[in-house]
Parts: sequence; structure tokens; C-alpha cells
Amino acid sequence: MKIALLNSFKKFDWILVLVVFLLILFGLVTIYSIGQNSDPATTASFTKQLVSVGIGFALMIIFSLISFHFWKNYSVILYIVGFLLLLGVLIFGTEIGGTKGWISLFGLTFQPVEFVKLFLLFFLAYFFSKNQLNLYNFKNIIISGASVGLYLILVLLQPDMGSAIIMAFVWLGIVFFTKTKKSHLLIVTSLIVILIVCSWFFVLQDYQKSRLTTFVNPGADPLGEGYNITQSIIAVGSGEMFGRGLGLGPQSQLNFLPTQETDFIFSVIAEELGFVGAGLIVVIFALLFWRLFRILRRSSHEAFSSVFIIGAIIILFSQFFINIGMNIGIMPITGLPLPFVSLAGTSIIVNLAIIGIIQSIIIHSNKH
Repeated sequence: MKIALLNSFKKFDWILVLVVFLLILFGLVTIYSIGQNSDPATTASFTKQLVSVGIGFALMIIFSLISFHFWKNYSVILYIVGFLLLLGVLIFGTEIGGTKGWISLFGLTFQPVEFVKLFLLFFLAYFFSKNQLNLYNFKNIIISGASVGLYLILVLLQPDMGSAIIMAFVWLGIVFFTKTKKSHLLIVTSLIVILIVCSWFFVLQDYQKSRLTTFVNPGADPLGEGYNITQSIIAVGSGEMFGRGLGLGPQSQLNFLPTQETDFIFSVIAEELGFVGAGLIVVIFALLFWRLFRILRRSSHEAFSSVFIIGAIIILFSQFFINIGMNIGIMPITGLPLPFVSLAGTSIIVNLAIIGIIQSIIIHSNKH
């Protein structure tokens, strides 16, 4: 048993683990800094994040030791569990910030949609690997799209536009990366455009429409809907090259910048550590995606693992790009956390679980 564990750990991609650890460390330092400069000083958020990181790393190790074929065998069941979770949160969920997307149990609050993203990824990896020889059949594209659409409807009812966007991106990205006809891709793209237009008129709430119009022109309502974007841009710019110093950023420490530990943590980093600190975060993320693409190339012989890694890259990259984009004013505010950095307990646990499954692909792919 000990020898098997040692052999497994020897196959670990320790560079990937190190990169993830550095991102988590950046987040912990920033969250601690924000807490120490609040009135009164507190370590509550830091402690909460530390507990989430501990749970996440434990899951990463456990999932790395479980063969990824296990998840393939139970992917349909997990898809059904995900559906029941989304249905349950609409009925029994707790509303926070206008979104009924949380469940409270025994004093703990978690966001089921983060687990559902993982379950959807398992299901799509299973479906596309099972039908890899029949993807020229448009029926299979429609079936996979309908399975995602069912989730999207339930997520939009919360409403959680950010998570819905990520799920749609995962499906669309996998479709584009798999062997499908160009005519089918054109049809899919057209359907998505139609869906976006219909969503504007029939799905989006007024406040969500305001976020999108404010993104185009934040100066139109600088003290209302445009306030968050405006303050975020000011914070990023005020950091200049080397920043104001940890705990010394006026935008964040004087609470001009909202939701500092979650949505706008990148702005806090940019203000306190400057262009150097913000640039370092981007470089570390670039290393993360470079490593994941290397693993993807090595796993290209196994369809399930390839599709899973493609989906994982899309999930992490979409959140990274959208979060930093909304911090610097080039993307609308969607409430998506910066992976491994933001204060987002459920998100960081699930993301570390995804890293564990990718480690399992590295460890076990040569055994079958």
C-alpha cells in the first residue's frame, strides 16, 4: 500500500501543484491584508478561506488516487444528482445578493452550482468520448446541448448569469475542439446568437441588463450601476508600478472598492502590489494553463480524459478572463471569482478537486 502511494505521488505533476499553491498563497495574503485593515480587524475571512483550502487539498489528494475511470462509470448518475441539486436550491436555497444559489446546512453555507459544473464536466466527457465516432451525426450535438440547456434553465432561474455563461462556454468549447462538421459548428453558433437575443428580452432581469449597459458606458451612472466598475478601475490604476503596499491601498482599505475579497480581489492586488504584483498573478495563471495543455497533449490518446481536461481548462480560463476583465473594465460584472485566489469556499474546493482528477489522469492513464 505504501509503495503504491509513493509511486502515485512520484507521478504527480508537482509543477502544477506548485503553481496552484502560489495562486492560493496570493489569495490568502490579500484576504488577510483586507481583514487586518478593517474596523475592527478580523481574520474571519482568512480562516474561512484556510479551511476551504484544507478541504480542497484533501479532496485533491483523494481524487488523485481514485482512477478517473470511476467518474466515467458514474457520470450519468452524477448528472442526475446535479439536476436534483439545482432543483433543490430553487426550492430550499438561501438567497444572498439577489441570487437564490446557496444551501445552508448545520451552520455551513455552500453553492451547489460549483459542484454541478464538475458533474456536467464528467457527463460531457463521458458523452463525447462515448460518441466520438458519431459526432458527425448532428443528433448527438443536439442531445449534448439539450443536457446542458436543462442545467442552464435551472441556473438562470436562481438567477446566476456567471455560472450559466461558464456552463455554456464548456459545452461550446468542447464542441469546437471535437471532430464536428463545419456546417454543424455554424448552426450551433447561429443558435447561440439567437439564444442570446432571446435571453435579453425574455430571461435577463432588469439589473442584469443594467450591468451589461453599464459595462458599455460606466460613466452613464457613476454612483449607481457604474460605481463598482469605476472604483475597480481607479484601484487598478492607483497601484502604478510597485503598488501602495500590503494593507495600504486607499480604495480597498477605505471601502470604496466593493466585494474586495471576492469579485474585485484582483483590483486589491493591483492597488497594493502594483503592475508587478498584478502581472505576476497573470504570469502564474499562464503557467497553470501551459501546464494543463501539456497534460492534455500527453492524454490525447484517451477520449474521456482529453475532453475532461479541455472542459477544465475552459472553466478555469473563463473565470480567470472574465474576473480580471471585469476588474479592469473590459467585461461586465458577473460575480465570478478569480480561481484559487478569491474568497469563494465552494469554488476553491471544487477547483482543487478538478486538479486532483487531472492528477489521477496522469497517474492512472498508463494503467489501462
